[in-house]
Amino acid sequence: MFLALDLTGTFAFALNGALTAIRVARLDIVGVITLGMFTALGGGMVRDIILDALPPATFDDWRYLAVAAVGSLVAFVGGHSLDRLAGPILVLDAAGLSLFAVSGALKGLDLGVGLTQAVILGAITAVGGGTLRDVLIREVPAVLSSGIYAIPALVGAAVVVGADRAGWAEMPAAIVGALICFAIRMVGVRFRLDAPAPPARGRGA
Repeated sequence: MFLALDLTGTFAFALNGALTAIRVARLDIVGVITLGMFTALGGGMVRDIILDALPPATFDDWRYLAVAAVGSLVAFVGGHSLDRLAGPILVLDAAGLSLFAVSGALKGLDLGVGLTQAVILGAITAVGGGTLRDVLIREVPAVLSSGIYAIPALVGAAVVVGADRAGWAEMPAAIVGALICFAIRMVGVRFRLDAPAPPARGRGA
């Protein structure tokens, strides 16, 4: 269950990172695959290091590297045929965000961390890869600049943790948490919603 979610999120984020490399950074095949793999694997590596689950799953299981590489290659081969890449990039980013928020929270729970810590781990897993992606192409990370990004990850992870606490099975808890995270992220994108900002300073302040 956890492995399936993690690998699906890895594939989605690999596509997202590779499409970003094509559309935004206009990189060659090496750059596309590199950015795709950093985007796909970065959040999980940070999560595993925090959990002291060493070596990280990325290096302990060949399937993570294989799925990330395949996803990047798929985007490289098929990405140029898409007329508009902005839409697919946003959808894949939301999908990866949702799946990693859920898988990160579940892994934390499986390893016995507290409820709050599991929610935080879910959010870190979700935003870590995208943050590395944006840093590598010299953009302000989406988690800092996007209106609604970390909030959906926190909500999705919290839903999973709450459902687990209520005695739900992992599968329905993961599905509900991922769907809620995805929906919040896409509503934020569709209506350009912003997270709360500090009040503007008045004149003479």
